[in-house]
Amino acid sequence: MRSGKWKHGIYMLAALGMLAYALPRLELGSAWTAATVFGVLWSALALLVIAANLRVLISDRERERKRVSAIRRQQAYQTGKRLEHRQTRQSR
Repeated sequence: MRSGKWKHGIYMLAALGMLAYALPRLELGSAWTAATVFGVLWSALALLVIAANLRVLISDRERERKRVSAIRRQQAYQTGKRLEHRQTRQSR
């Protein structure tokens, strides 16, 4: 793991551990009581934390930044071309 990513691995393992510990104890199969709603929401939050940390571990931030920068440059170029086209059309 690259520097700084180890903490996300620990956070993800902690969330997985809490989820594995809590799932058998939560009342998820009964009617929609307060305990069931709490269990569903707590499980969803735990899965969200796991997904966020997994994304950080998998993603390549530098490549993502370059891709976003290239998209922004392309959008700026297209906007400039559109404005240039409008100006030449209006001057006729």
